[in-house]
Amino acid sequence: MNAQTKGRSVDELLRSTSASRISTFLNCRLKFFYQYVEGRSAEKSGARLIGSGVHEVLRKWNLARWRKQAITNDALKHELGRFLDGTGIKWQPDERQQQESQAWSLINTYLSQTPIPPNESAEGVEVSVEADLTSIGLTRVVGILDLVRPGGRIVDFKTAATTPNDKAAHLHEIQLSVYGVLYREATGKQESGFELHTLVKLKAPKLVVVSAPQMTEQKRTRLFKQIESYLNGVQRQDFVPSPSPMSCACCEFYEQCRKWH
Repeated sequence: MNAQTKGRSVDELLRSTSASRISTFLNCRLKFFYQYVEGRSAEKSGARLIGSGVHEVLRKWNLARWRKQAITNDALKHELGRFLDGTGIKWQPDERQQQESQAWSLINTYLSQTPIPPNESAEGVEVSVEADLTSIGLTRVVGILDLVRPGGRIVDFKTAATTPNDKAAHLHEIQLSVYGVLYREATGKQESGFELHTLVKLKAPKLVVVSAPQMTEQKRTRLFKQIESYLNGVQRQDFVPSPSPMSCACCEFYEQCRKWH
């Protein structure tokens, strides 16, 4: 079952894009249509909100460190509870407690295993950035950098059900390349590299950090070609399905896709 949110016109989708829009379009154009043109979204559930809750608490933790403000675990727990209170979900019996417990277990794992030194000062936290690529025939690219460590090392926080492997950086190449373009546009400098900090939702949660070098000229060109493909496809309204075992298995639009003709 899907909820309806505000969709976007084709013209609006051509005026700007983001890593998530590009990735969704190249993964499955019909899913892109449902999600961004029609504005459908997955019905809220406790399990789906774990990642969002973890991300929000780590955002508050990073902001406090950036501002050199002390923040206790009790305060972070309170932030998690406040986030869950604001979701509007009708929880099943014991569901709220279970989901909150799992989310806090992930957060606590990060706090105890983080590779970031306590006294490290960030370059930026949750920075909204955009790069205008219209001069080279593309569009505006927008995004938010979760954390920028000293020296321009860009960090993105994720949660996952399985442990990332050595393909993780490649699987997230579009996102990392977009971050590289955005950072360079905002600072006039090259990033020093990237880090994916992934909290794995196991019985005993663990943190996996995957590092990637700075964006190469080859990857920058690949990204620009991918954006070009996005723009051409959206302009043509080429919203056809792209069935695949991995993508379809957990797609929230599976039933709608089966009825598409």
